[in-house]
Amino acid sequence: MTVYVDGERHRALPGQTVAALLLATGRRSWRTTRLGGRPRGVFCGIGVCYDCLLVVNGLPDVRACLRELRDGDRVETLRGARLPTGGTETGIVRPAADEADEADEVA
Repeated sequence: MTVYVDGERHRALPGQTVAALLLATGRRSWRTTRLGGRPRGVFCGIGVCYDCLLVVNGLPDVRACLRELRDGDRVETLRGARLPTGGTETGIVRPAADEADEADEVA
């Protein structure tokens, strides 16, 4: 099965999650927090923490640890994305867990 991550072609296994593929290809993080620019990737691995958000086939807010890959999927990581306001992520709705993490960064 063939999938694309940030435009780069990869072979994936049936049943493999997006997070498993990213980890297998050496990526430990694929987005950063808004304020501190701290790296985020898989943390809980069960969809609770929302640290592993990315975009799959144009759909934002996909949890990489839960989403099984399908042939032809196009995955976009959020690392380095810029908002018009100068933030460091795309315009996705951020979960409360991310906001709480950033409150720790400011404190």
